[in-house]
Amino acid sequence: MHDLRKTNVGRHGPHHLPLFSRPCNKNFKFYTKQRRDKNLITAAVLLIVSPASAGYTIDIPKGTPQINKPTQGGFFMYYSSGNYEAFARPEKPEGVDHKSAYLIGSGLAALSAACFMVRDGQMKGEHIHVLEKDPIPGGACDGYKYQDIGYVMRGGREMDNHFECMWDLFRSIPSIEDENVTVLDEYYWLNKHDPNYSLCRATVNCGEDAHTDGKFGLSDKGAMEILKLFMTPDEQLYDKKITDFFDDEVLNTNFWLYWRTMFAFENWHSALEMKRYLQRYIHHIGGLPDFTALRFTRYNQYESMILPMVKYLESYGVQFHYGVKVTNVAFDCANGKKQATRIDTLRDGHEECIDLTENDLVFITNGGCVENSTIGSQTTVAPLKFDLKEGGGWDLWRKIAAQDPSFGHPDKFCYDPELSNWMSATITTLDQRIVPYIKKICKRDPFTGKVVTGGIVSVKDSSWLLSWTLNRQQQFRDQPKDQLCVWVYSLFSDKPGDYVKKPMRECTGEEICQEWLYHIGVPVDQIEDLAANSANTVPCMMPYIDAFFMPRAAGDRPDVVPEGAVNFAFIGQFAETKRDTIFTTEYSIRTGMERFTPC
Repeated sequence: MHDLRKTNVGRHGPHHLPLFSRPCNKNFKFYTKQRRDKNLITAAVLLIVSPASAGYTIDIPKGTPQINKPTQGGFFMYYSSGNYEAFARPEKPEGVDHKSAYLIGSGLAALSAACFMVRDGQMKGEHIHVLEKDPIPGGACDGYKYQDIGYVMRGGREMDNHFECMWDLFRSIPSIEDENVTVLDEYYWLNKHDPNYSLCRATVNCGEDAHTDGKFGLSDKGAMEILKLFMTPDEQLYDKKITDFFDDEVLNTNFWLYWRTMFAFENWHSALEMKRYLQRYIHHIGGLPDFTALRFTRYNQYESMILPMVKYLESYGVQFHYGVKVTNVAFDCANGKKQATRIDTLRDGHEECIDLTENDLVFITNGGCVENSTIGSQTTVAPLKFDLKEGGGWDLWRKIAAQDPSFGHPDKFCYDPELSNWMSATITTLDQRIVPYIKKICKRDPFTGKVVTGGIVSVKDSSWLLSWTLNRQQQFRDQPKDQLCVWVYSLFSDKPGDYVKKPMRECTGEEICQEWLYHIGVPVDQIEDLAANSANTVPCMMPYIDAFFMPRAAGDRPDVVPEGAVNFAFIGQFAETKRDTIFTTEYSIRTGMERFTPC
């Protein structure tokens, strides 16, 4: 793996403040039928505004001409669509050479924001500081090989052609394999030459094709339930669950199997987020059963997306500070203005602070879907940890939210991890004995370097609601060419398995592999031997992975740029932008674009 650990600290911002300027003041206050179904659903497309392109952002009152409107903090931002402005090179913002930026976290949103500051904002790289509590960047976009444990992918990412902000960004990021092309070039030609599609979307009866055959199985009543949700105003969906709108006419259909396993929805999740997904991905309805609309990277998300961004930023002198926990951000909220005045940090056991002026921009990744994630091993369980610690995204958000109502309500999302957890596991094959069972289901040779399963294969009769996938192999650059990395996940971590008679959360990697082998058709008398000797399996528990889907109302997520903000913004999956849907790479990158945009 690439070692991104480095010594801190380099040059600082234009005020020549040391990054950690003084001891912390602890007295601060914290606080057919199928066709008919598709037609009924897609008929609503005429009611949708097309997904926004890489235009720049804040809301303009209805009827206002599309001209620059200053915000409280002196930025000029507005929404736009199309590529007219997206392709134009921005003018250098006045005074940018006298500004510094501090990004809390190094996930996709923060890295995107830094890239946009360098490219569009033309801020000097040495004035940009990324504060990361872990030893490497990437946040939820990971892909590591842990010594003595094995390969780990906590999750994966599905992209499509209409991720306008993402493609706007990656058209400027050089590939780390060929500096003469961009990440977008690399990605485009990969998916052009090797288009994605699935040959088996679901199985039953230990590896048999479930023959969902692209059918949704929706009755007229079920289709109308979906359309009713689609048409319901947002205000009537606040704090409502999916089950307030859908009954068994939807929840017991192939449509819901496709939907929930692809997007990781639970029945009790937010009806508002479900509506947003329906509107955002209306163009995918026809491809929902076979994933023809999806695009995937060549390698895991860390090596394909995060590393190129980090290399790009480092080439401009952006400062990465690893092992730095941000424990609080202090604000002065008075007279209609809100200004970040101090960042409290914990580094090497020492409490320190960064004093801020109006020229110091702060961008906060609040919350965290992979916070408290744990990994096990072939022989150990991934423990379930609910307690939120200082220096994590949830604790930080709670302290920030206590300072002003516009900073959101974190406990609407993290109050009960039993409602937001699921588990994944990375299975690495060690020989060829499991491969025939994979090939029988996916109907492809997994060693060609091309599309294998073409998306997840969901086990329709799994008590865990288990799904699994093989993306293009090898998934890691250093992965042996005779090995495969399989990603497995289950929405029901608390239900006993069908072969292993206990919940996934109580299983070692080997036991999780046994359950998967059972469902792909391995004879029962061979399962234990293959799980022990032909595979290495690493489980991962993520208590808050679905927290953003919890029922919510307006104001529960802070706006990217809150009303009256002078020098800060919120970014990532728990910041509010009306133009996209959470749990996507596009949402993270869009908030990164919105949070610093020159005009």
